Amino acid sequence: MKTKDTLDLADDPRFIPGIYNYCDRWCERCSFTTRCMLYAMEEEDRDDPAARDINSEDFWNKLSSIFKEAHEMLETMAAERGIDLGAVDVEQAREEGNRRKEKTKSNPLARSAQHYVKLVNEWFDSEFTDSEQRDAGRTRGDLPIVDFDAEDRASDIQDAVEVVRWYQFQIAVKIMRGLSRDVSEDGEHSPEEEDEAQTENGQSDSDGSAKVALIGIERSIGAWARLRELLPEKSHSIMPIMLHLEQLLRATEQAFPKAQSFVRPGFDEAPDQFVS
Repeated sequence: MKTKDTLDLADDPRFIPGIYNYCDRWCERCSFTTRCMLYAMEEEDRDDPAARDINSEDFWNKLSSIFKEAHEMLETMAAERGIDLGAVDVEQAREEGNRRKEKTKSNPLARSAQHYVKLVNEWFDSEFTDSEQRDAGRTRGDLPIVDFDAEDRASDIQDAVEVVRWYQFQIAVKIMRGLSRDVSEDGEHSPEEEDEAQTENGQSDSDGSAKVALIGIERSIGAWARLRELLPEKSHSIMPIMLHLEQLLRATEQAFPKAQSFVRPGFDEAPDQFVS
């Protein structure tokens, strides 16, 4: 896709501006793919296996092309906004980025989110055996025709596991993104950082990231509750994880009190607000 095509897509009224900035990236379960510019751009490669094969020349050519397009698009946007890209002190920016990253990683909320990642891995390693994983992935054709209950149970377990695994890392990523953009090194934003930290409609970008994390936490709690129901013999090992998630939910809401009221483009808007 050429840079001009990319810019044309950005102006296409079919797409909801910025909808991809605050989604959970689970396109297969999203009802807004026809309104998402990023999905439309990625759709072009879905029918070209070579473009996704890291050992293929097409893959690297495509990656190079994407970089060039992004580079040209950023230059165009910078020129339109009067931004001098050459004025950035790269070394200073790198040092500031490293300081902010370390500060974010040491935040108790970030550590709690990272600990959840560890809890999930430990649970699947010790509690969800290989045979159980195989059972959860079995289809109706793999089971006796009369054993519909077993098939439904296996399907429900698989669905719950998919939800847990999908949000396992994303929760921490979104929380850390929200924390890193919430305050600068000295606790205050410069005018430039204030602009960067706000969305087009004046909302806080950090609240948007936190809201995606909260959605992931809520759905994960629901998935673990379903696993506890389907696997009652594992209730004792699931409950501590659910309690940890509940604590993480409340701590995130306290750290980002406006996150729940953040209006994500498309997802949280009434239809008449975004339909062109």
